[in-house]
Amino acid sequence: MSPFFNPTLLGAEPFASFFNTTNPDLPADTLSSKQFQTLIDLISEGVISGFPSATGNQGSAEYNTSSLKDVFLNGTQVLQQSAGTSPDESEFNFKNITFEPRFGTSNQTAIAGISASESETAVGVTVTKASPVSRSITDTNVDAVRVTVAFPQLQKFEDNGDINGASVGLTIQTIENDGTTQTVITDTVTGRAASTYFRDYKINLPSGTSFPVTIRVNRTTDDSTETTLQNSFQWSSFTEIINESRAYADSAHVAIRFDAETFPSVPSRMYRVRGTLIKIPHNGSVRADGSISYNGTFNGTFKTSTGTYSQSGTTVTITISNHGLAVGDVVSIEYTSGSATDGDFAIATKSDANTFTVTAATSASNSGNVSVTLKEYSNDPAWVLYDLLTTSKGLGDHIDTTQLDVYSFYSASVYCSEQVDDMTGTGNTEARFSTNVVLNTQRDAYSLINDLCSVMRVMPFYSAGVINISQDRPQDASYIYNLSNVTAEGFSYSNASKSTKATVVNVGYFDNETQSIDYETVEDSALRAKYGVVVRNLKAFATTSRGQAARLGKWFLYTQSNESEIVSFKTTIESGVIVRVGTVISIQDPMKAGLRRGGRIKTGVSTTQIVVDDTNNTNLPTDGNATLSVILSDGTMETKSINAVSGSTITVSSAFSSVPQTNSVWVIENDVIALQTFRVFSVKEVNGFEYEIQAVAHNPQKYSSVEDGSTLQTRNISVLTDLKDAPSDLRGTEQIVVLNNRAVSKLFIQWQPVAGVTEYMVQYRFKNENFITQRVNRPDFTIFETELGTYQVRVFSYNALGKPSSQPSTTTFTTVGKTALPEDVQNIRLEPISDQFVRLRFDQSTSVDVVHGGNVVIRSSNLITGSTFTNSVDVLPALSGNVSESIVPNIVNGTYHLKFKDDGGRLSAGDASIPLIQTVPNAFPKLTVLTDREDLDSPPFQGEKNDCFFSTEVNGLVLASQSTLDNVADFDSIPSLDFLGAVDLTGGQYTFANTLDLGAKQPLRLRRHIVSQGFYPLDLFDARTANIDTWTDFDSDTAFDVNAELLVATTDSDPDTSTAGTYAISGTTITITKSSHGYSVGSFVAVNFTSGTGVDGDYEIKTIPNANTFTLTSATSLSTSGNCTFSAEFSQFNPFVNGTFVGRGFKFRCDMSTNDPAQSIEIDQLGYTAEIESRTETSLGNSGATNGVFASGTSTKSVVFSDSFFTGQTGTSIAANSVLPSIGITIENAQSGDFFTLSNITGSGFDIDILNSGSNVNRNFKYTATGFGRAS
Repeated sequence: MSPFFNPTLLGAEPFASFFNTTNPDLPADTLSSKQFQTLIDLISEGVISGFPSATGNQGSAEYNTSSLKDVFLNGTQVLQQSAGTSPDESEFNFKNITFEPRFGTSNQTAIAGISASESETAVGVTVTKASPVSRSITDTNVDAVRVTVAFPQLQKFEDNGDINGASVGLTIQTIENDGTTQTVITDTVTGRAASTYFRDYKINLPSGTSFPVTIRVNRTTDDSTETTLQNSFQWSSFTEIINESRAYADSAHVAIRFDAETFPSVPSRMYRVRGTLIKIPHNGSVRADGSISYNGTFNGTFKTSTGTYSQSGTTVTITISNHGLAVGDVVSIEYTSGSATDGDFAIATKSDANTFTVTAATSASNSGNVSVTLKEYSNDPAWVLYDLLTTSKGLGDHIDTTQLDVYSFYSASVYCSEQVDDMTGTGNTEARFSTNVVLNTQRDAYSLINDLCSVMRVMPFYSAGVINISQDRPQDASYIYNLSNVTAEGFSYSNASKSTKATVVNVGYFDNETQSIDYETVEDSALRAKYGVVVRNLKAFATTSRGQAARLGKWFLYTQSNESEIVSFKTTIESGVIVRVGTVISIQDPMKAGLRRGGRIKTGVSTTQIVVDDTNNTNLPTDGNATLSVILSDGTMETKSINAVSGSTITVSSAFSSVPQTNSVWVIENDVIALQTFRVFSVKEVNGFEYEIQAVAHNPQKYSSVEDGSTLQTRNISVLTDLKDAPSDLRGTEQIVVLNNRAVSKLFIQWQPVAGVTEYMVQYRFKNENFITQRVNRPDFTIFETELGTYQVRVFSYNALGKPSSQPSTTTFTTVGKTALPEDVQNIRLEPISDQFVRLRFDQSTSVDVVHGGNVVIRSSNLITGSTFTNSVDVLPALSGNVSESIVPNIVNGTYHLKFKDDGGRLSAGDASIPLIQTVPNAFPKLTVLTDREDLDSPPFQGEKNDCFFSTEVNGLVLASQSTLDNVADFDSIPSLDFLGAVDLTGGQYTFANTLDLGAKQPLRLRRHIVSQGFYPLDLFDARTANIDTWTDFDSDTAFDVNAELLVATTDSDPDTSTAGTYAISGTTITITKSSHGYSVGSFVAVNFTSGTGVDGDYEIKTIPNANTFTLTSATSLSTSGNCTFSAEFSQFNPFVNGTFVGRGFKFRCDMSTNDPAQSIEIDQLGYTAEIESRTETSLGNSGATNGVFASGTSTKSVVFSDSFFTGQTGTSIAANSVLPSIGITIENAQSGDFFTLSNITGSGFDIDILNSGSNVNRNFKYTATGFGRAS
C-alpha cells in the first residue's frame, strides 16, 4: 500500500488580485480574471519511489500527467483513475492544473518557473493602435516578466438595447539590446465584462538574453470611435520575476499550479506516493505490495557492489563487473577515494553489463574507488526501522551499523513479510506486517522507535554492545528452569491484568480509499458474554490495511486476557548468560504444579539414560506421552520421549546429541501436567554471579489463533487445579455484639476446614431473597444485621485456581435478629434532692442494643394510683441506654414510670414504676398563686385547639384525624364520628384559655399537671386507614408512641397589652410600624390585622430595622397593607415539669404528638400550679439605709423595699393586697417610753412613726420584711 502525504509547504507564488465582474441589471459577464498560483510541497527527505498510478518514465510529460491520479485537491482526485495515458479534458476533475515532481535524488534540478522574488511596477497607460506602450527591463538577473493588462469594460451596446460582448486583439513583443525582436504573445480577448477585467501574460527571458530588454504592448484592433463600443485597455503593470534556483537536493517535492477561478483560496493537498527507498538484503526481492521474499541464506549484507569511477564534468562513469542495474534505478553511492560527493542518484545511462553513468550535481574531474548500494521501495517494518536508525534523516549520525544486530532485523523481516490471509473473506493474502506512515513532524526518538517496533511486535534491547530487536513470533522453548537452578527465593508470580477488560476493540487505521481514518471492530464473544460491552479504541500506527488492523485488535484482546501473568526469579551465571530477551523458557515449579518433576542430573549414564537427584519427593511418570528435557553441555535444550523409569534412572527412546552432564538440569512433562512456558522480557545482572529474569506467560498457539481463528487449547500445568471437597460440620450461633459502638445482631457460622484449601465461597440468603456471595480465607463467616426469619447458607471450597467444589455444604438457620424486647427496668430507687428535683437510680440494662444505641425512657403521671406507662408522658427526653441514674424534675405527687428502649425502638414489656408523695425536703413556704385545670372548666378545654379537639366519646382532649367528613364516601359505615381515620402525625396544640398576669415581673414556680393515656381510636385492622408501613404496633395492646408536654411563654409587659400600628406585606416579609416600639429580635407577638388581607397569628420578630419598625415572616407570599394591633412581646414556648420562670405574664400551651397514625393521646387532666416562694428582706443592703440602719426623724418615715413583694393580683387565686408582707422593727437607740406604729403597708414599702410620750422622736432602726415574691 502507498501512504497519503499531507505535504509541508516549501514555497508559493501568491495570487494577484482578481475579480469576478458581474452586474445584476445586465446580461451576465462572460469574462473573469485569469491569475494563477504555484505551490511547492515537500514530500519526503530522501529519495522516494514515486507515484503509484504514474506511467512512463520519471521526468516525462506522461509521468507527470498520470501522476495527477495520485494528487487530491480538497479531497478530490485531479485526474480520474480510469483515465488513459493521453487523457482528454473531460477526464480531469479540475482544469488548468500544472504538476511537476522531484523525487529526492542528490543531483536533481530545480523546478523551472518558480519565482523566488517578484517586483511589480505600475504602468497605468492606455494602449492604442497608434501608440504602443513600452517599458525596459535592465536587471540582468530577471528570468521572466509578468505583464498585466486591464480592460475597464469590454462590451457593445446594440441599437435594440441589447448589450453584447466585444473583441480586441493585442500582441506583446520583446526587443533585446542587440536588436533581436520577437512577438512572444498574440492574443484576442473576446467576451463581455461590465467592470474591470484583468489578464496576466508571463514572458520568459531565456539564458543569453541581451539586456536591457524592452517589453512593448501593441493593440492590433482598431480603436473604438463609438460610445456604444467599449473595448479599450491599459497596460496596468509589469512584474519582474527572479526564478527559484534551489533544487532541494535529497528532498522529494512537487510543484503544483492552479488558477484563482477554480480555487479562490488555497486548496488542501494530499499526495499518494510510494515512499522512501531503502536498502534491501542481498537475497531479497520486493513484491508488488512492498513486502520482501527471500531466497537463500542471508550473509549480513545488502545489495552493495564495489568498483571504480571517473568523473568528467557532471557525468560520472562507474565500472562494476556484472552490476545488474538498470536505467532509472536509484543507488546510494559512497566514493571511497577521490573528491566526488556522495549521494543518492538515479542511473542515467547503462553502457553495458559492467558500466553505467550518473549525473553529478556539480561539474568536476575526479576518479577513484566507489561503493554502490541499490535502494528499493519496501514497506517491510524491520528494514524501515533499520533505515531510520542508520541514515542521517534519522539516527544515523549517532548510531553506526556495527552497533546493530542486522540478523535480528532480518529474522523479524522474514516473519513480517510472510504472506497471510488479508481477513477480507476473499482468500487474498498480504504481508503479516507492513509500515505505511508519514513522519513529517518532529518526534521524540524513543517514542518513534517504539511506535515502529509496535507495528511488528518487537522489543528493542541492548546486549553485548549491540542493539537487538526481539520479536514475538513462533519459537520453541530453548531453556528450562526448576527450583534446582534458581535461587532460594524460588519463583515469584504477579498479575499485570487491568481491572476492566475490553470486550470490543475499535482499531483505527488510515484507509487509502477514503483518505481518512477508518475503524475495524473486533470483539471477544466469550468476554462480552461475561462482562458485557466494554469498548476500547486503539490506533494502529503506520497501518493502511484493514486485515492488519483486525489482527492487531485480536492480538490486543488475546494478550489482555492471557498474558497478564509475570514470573520473576534469580538464577546463576550458567543460565543467566544464555537466556536473552525474547527467549521462550519452560518452568517446572512444584509449588504451582503440586508435583516435583524437575531437578539436577545426578549422573549422565549415556546418551539415552540419566539418574535423577531425588525420587522420594519426585513424580516420574512414563504414561501420557511423557517426555524428558535436559540442558546439554553446549547450553541447548533437547527433549526426548521417556521409554522407562526404574528407581531414579530414566531411559529415553532415542539418543540425545551428547551425554547429559552431571548437575545439569532436567524436567518431565506429559499430557496430564505440562510445563508452563514464558517469554523473557528482561534479563538483568544483579551482582557478579546472579541474573534476575522476568518473563510473561506464553502460549505458542496464540499466533494461529489470531491469524486464522484456531481454538486455543488449555494446558493443564497443575494438579492443584483439581476440584476440592465441600467443607463439613456447618454450625452457627446468633449473637448481639458491639460494632463501632453500635449494637449489631450477627450469625457466626463455622465449619471443618478442608485440607489444602485456603479459600471458601459462602453464599447465603434471607428467606427467599437472592443469594449473596462472599469469598473468605478462613473456616468461618459472620452475617451481620440478622433479622427475624430463616437463613439458607451454603459453602464451597476453592482449589488453587479459584474453582469451587462441584457441590456445596448447606444448612438452614432460624434467627431472631434484634426483635427480642429489652428486659424490664430493675431496682428503681428514689432520692429526694430538693422540692424541684429528685434522683432516680436503677440497674443498668444488660441488653447490648439498649446500652449501645438504645435509651432509658422516663415518664410521669400526676396519679398515685391507676398510673401506667401508657397514661404517662415524658418527664424529660429519653436518656442514653448506658445510664443507671438520672436527676429528674420533682412532680411532688404522682408516679414515675421507666422502660428500656433498644436501638430498634422496642420497649421493655413490663412497667417499672415508683410513686412520689409530697417529698419536699427543707421546703420553704410558698404562695399558691393559681391552680389552673383546663379539664375542670365548663365546658372543658375552652382554649384554642389546633389539630386537636375535645372528644365527648372519651371525655378528653385528643388528636385530630387526617380525614374529614368531606372525605367519607359512606356515612353509615363510620364507626366513630370523632375518629374518621388515621391520626395526624404532625401532632396538635392546645393553648390555654387564659394567660396569667402577676401585675409585675416575678419569679414564678410552675408545676405541670397532666393525666393522659395512649389509645387506639380504631382498634381493628379494617378501621385503620394509614399506610401499614407507618404502624409501630399491630396488637392494639398498649399505645406507647404518643406523648404530651406542657410549655410556657413569658413576657415582662402587661400580657393584655394591645398596641395599634400599621403594616405592609411584600412577599413573605411583614413590616410593622409603631413609633418607639421597644421590641427585640427573637420575641413573639400576636398580631391582629384589622384591615387588609394579613393573616392573624403568633409571629416571631425577625429583624429590627430601626426603633419604629420590626419585621415578621409570613407563611405565604402576599402584597397588602393596612392597620393592625399587636400584643406584648413574649418569649418562645419552653417545656416545663417543675421549674421557675421569671416574668409578669405567662401563656401556656400543651403539645400533643404521636409516632403512629393508629395511636392517639387522650388528655384527661391538664393544668398547672403556680407558686411564689416566700422571701425575707432586711434593711441591710437597702439603698435608703446607712449601713443597714434608717433614721426615723421627727416625723413619719416612709421606707421603700429593695424589691417589691407580691400582695395579690386580679385573675389569680390571691386577691389584690390580700397578702401583705410581715414587718419587724428593731430600734437600736431606744429610750424608755419609746414605741413605734406602722401604717400604709404595701408590697413596695411602709410608713413608721417612732413615738415617745405621744411625740415623734428620732431613733435609728432596722426592719425585717417577710412576704412572697420579688418584683422588679
